[in-house]
Amino acid sequence: MRVAVCQLNSRDDRAANLAAARSLLEQAAARGADLAVLPEYVDHLGPAATAPKPESADGEFAAFFADAARELEMWVLAGSFHETGPDPERIYNTALVFDRAGELAASYRKIHLYDVEIPGRVSFHESRAVAPGAAAVTVDVEGVRVGLTICYDLRFPELYRQLAIAGAQVLAVPAAFMAHTGRDHWEVLLRARAIENQCYVAAAGQIGDHDPGRTCFGRSMVVDPWGTVVAQQPDTAGVTVADLDLDRLATIRAEVPSLANRRLV
Repeated sequence: MRVAVCQLNSRDDRAANLAAARSLLEQAAARGADLAVLPEYVDHLGPAATAPKPESADGEFAAFFADAARELEMWVLAGSFHETGPDPERIYNTALVFDRAGELAASYRKIHLYDVEIPGRVSFHESRAVAPGAAAVTVDVEGVRVGLTICYDLRFPELYRQLAIAGAQVLAVPAAFMAHTGRDHWEVLLRARAIENQCYVAAAGQIGDHDPGRTCFGRSMVVDPWGTVVAQQPDTAGVTVADLDLDRLATIRAEVPSLANRRLV
């Protein structure tokens, strides 16, 4: 399987964001990707006042990426978007996966919400506007089981272990990791999730500034089950591609069978 991680600088112009995302998908398809992963909130990053009206999982956002997947004949994990939530005050932060025919193959609502207070650096409470999802989700991508997560989920290893137990061979991480935490934690956490679950990790991040006064770290990458970074996008919007060696994954799991050896105490 060839996977592309697409690095984007979404801002407060939804139409421009979607056009940029489509361009990245076209680049991924031209490089032979079977699956392309876009970042978290590909539809909008910016002030709440300019956020798009949330919509259902069969709305215009979904139709846009369904068309892209069908026309490019490629699986597309459309990052995440503002889905209609359970009440007027909250949305869901939702990832959608489309197959080569443009059919919706899976959806995942972000479970862990970014509620953080770092004095002098960041004050952000995602739970004020977003409702948490309630289910771990995997999807079969032409015989390869992919586990779905979003951004802050990365700090919760129990979710990734649940996905691995459910058969995941690849763990997808659309993200908008902040620069101040990303420079110290992003790669470390991605490599840890890969090593402990003996899975490939495909992480697509937002890059650069967006209002109000925040900067995303980028450094989209693919990590192999040994914890080696096999591909990484530079600090610009763009596409990085990696071939996943599933025989290597099987060998690692056979030689260091930590998943098989796990015990509950």
